[in-house]
Amino acid sequence: MNNRNEPQPSRRLACASCGTEFGCSLSGPCWCSDEAFRLPMPTDGGDCLCPNCLREKAAQHAATSAP
Repeated sequence: MNNRNEPQPSRRLACASCGTEFGCSLSGPCWCSDEAFRLPMPTDGGDCLCPNCLREKAAQHAATSAP
């Protein structure tokens, strides 16, 4: 029987943009929760981005959103 209070293992993902492997914590906040920039979860069947690709996308968004 699984104890719901036991820490869950980190899941290993491959970045939907570049293919780099990274971890996502299932038992607590993921690394991306500390990032200032938020993207909606993909709806096209893709998955999360690695830290570098998320930061790059944030920089692109900031550059195109600047007045």
